[in-house]
Amino acid sequence: MIELRDIAVQQGAFALAGVTFRVAAGAHAVVMGPTGCGKTTLLEVIAGLRRPTRGRVLLDGDDVTDRDPAARHVGYVPQEAAVFRTMTVRANLAFGLTVRGRPSGPTVAALAERLKLTHLLDRRAVGLSGGEAQRVALGRALAFGPRVLLLDEPFNAADAATRADLIALLTDERARRPLTILHVTHDRSDGTAADAVLTNLFPP
Repeated sequence: MIELRDIAVQQGAFALAGVTFRVAAGAHAVVMGPTGCGKTTLLEVIAGLRRPTRGRVLLDGDDVTDRDPAARHVGYVPQEAAVFRTMTVRANLAFGLTVRGRPSGPTVAALAERLKLTHLLDRRAVGLSGGEAQRVALGRALAFGPRVLLLDEPFNAADAATRADLIALLTDERARRPLTILHVTHDRSDGTAADAVLTNLFPP
């Protein structure tokens, strides 16, 4: 489902070079590496938020390297959750469906229940805790039914119980429908939730 061919990114003194790997359709893969090695940059390249200086990005066999983010059908949860703070939790969860002109009510209600956010639906996101914001961001990324889900340090703000709930939710999502997950981390314990752990992608 996800294939990167010789990806390179140059930005000032930072360089990401020669990254090549594949993630099978329906798999949950973890990319590991130290802080500052380029893990977030890699996700941004796959999501279409950053153009590589060299290399190709393929999703389900299609070369999407030059396509806009909206045309890639990818859900992305950045490291800082990045919820829309002036909007309600309900509006955040519905966002991907709303901009696509699709009904959101049943999907939002079901996701809110599974993410334990029902009691927060009509609250503005500005006052959420870190763990709550992370769950809202994850729900927003899942709501429109992406074929690929990209997660940047997805469990950083979560306590042990919330972490277990989120892992269970991701496992359930993969069982419900075709979904390929790629998440980056520097925490080796995150690898226990994955089918594959990709290391040594970022040479010193």
